[in-house]
Amino acid sequence: MQDGREYIGIKEIVGPLIILEKTHNIGYNEFVEVEDKNGQILSGVVLDTSKEAVVVQVFEGTMGLDIKRTKARFKNKPLMIPVTKEMTGRIFSGTGKPLDRAPYPVSREYRNVNGDPVNPTARTYPRKFIQTGVSSIDGMNTLIRGQKLPIFSGSGLVHNKLAAQITRQAQIVGERSDFAIVFVAMGVKNDVAHYFIKNFEDSGVLQNVTMFLSLASDPSIERLITPRCALTFAEFLAFNLGYHVLVIMTDMSNYCEALREISTIRGEIPGRKGYPGYLYSDLASLYERSGMLKDSKGSITQLPILTMPNDDISHPVPDLTGYITEGQIVLERDLHNRGIYPPVAGLPSLSRLMKDSIGKDLTREDHPHLASQLFASYARVKDVRALASVIGEEELTPLDHQYLKFGESFEREFLSQDEYENRSIEQTLDMGWKVLAHLPQEELNRLTEEEILKYFAG
Repeated sequence: MQDGREYIGIKEIVGPLIILEKTHNIGYNEFVEVEDKNGQILSGVVLDTSKEAVVVQVFEGTMGLDIKRTKARFKNKPLMIPVTKEMTGRIFSGTGKPLDRAPYPVSREYRNVNGDPVNPTARTYPRKFIQTGVSSIDGMNTLIRGQKLPIFSGSGLVHNKLAAQITRQAQIVGERSDFAIVFVAMGVKNDVAHYFIKNFEDSGVLQNVTMFLSLASDPSIERLITPRCALTFAEFLAFNLGYHVLVIMTDMSNYCEALREISTIRGEIPGRKGYPGYLYSDLASLYERSGMLKDSKGSITQLPILTMPNDDISHPVPDLTGYITEGQIVLERDLHNRGIYPPVAGLPSLSRLMKDSIGKDLTREDHPHLASQLFASYARVKDVRALASVIGEEELTPLDHQYLKFGESFEREFLSQDEYENRSIEQTLDMGWKVLAHLPQEELNRLTEEEILKYFAG
């Protein structure tokens, strides 16, 4: 397709947006090259178009642009990035430019960062699990290949440490397959970006990880394109090369803040908490790029991480994310304050695809009933603790005291582990049986007699 026209001079600059008048017929999401007075080329896309004006969002920001001398070249195509297997193990900016001092990717194939539409009938139901080496996830909230399972965290919690651990340890168990990780960071500070890079380098997993970094010092508008560039590369690995790809995205709250900023600048009518009314559909356009296709052996699994303002799970970002995704892993501040890592909340956390993807020939035959028993017993622990706070522990029954011992063991032994401790699924399940030994056998009503005879040590 031939390049479109070039215009010299713009009408207005509003934050990261430039506005042009009297243009030709321009398409929504069309790629634009913006050239400043010094010849520097910036990237942008058409955000809004009408007969009177065209609004372009500039990803590198509009600092230094001159209204009279700025040039805008419309390319007659959406924003595209090169995709090639050689991008694996490298570090890129939020717009796909190299940050690792290596050459710009050379490829004959360029992909639309907005992705290609997928026929829903072409999808297949996720069945097999990804082992993260983290017991609270593998045992209780199993991550399934092709699933989108977000982590809900809070300010000051250890979501970055957990994200790094999952990146180091995640693997496909029991079969030979190509596995890769795409790590996306949006609005992170320089020290956080350095932590991730050094962590992956020191552990030797960087060669299998492709990083897309949009730093807090970068223009906030860049955060809107960062996950799209990363997911475009992930789709190439999964559906063209047959890789099983785990995409870890942090922090989706920063992405949504950038979306709110643009919405405010455009003068749109705000929705809840000032976010645009299309926040749901915008998030869905990212999350729904995960999954498995019938005619491809590859898959994309998403693990988005978001921080909840004031630990409010009803905030629009976690609330809408929960509607789109298949469960959530919730980090609990009380567990964190008691020194338990990772502080995964036992009851609010949920993996909706777990029930159909664990058990015999998938993980282990006792896994479904064991996970159910651990959930039920820990729920009883919460009730006993609430009762003890009212009447005192000395008034509790002997059985209640056994549940308190189970709860302490569950949190300190099953949930808690070192950030460099990589547990197999068998070790995780054995640990679950070990902590259940604090309870009498008659309380294990979610387990079969055969399972109790084979695994119970109480």
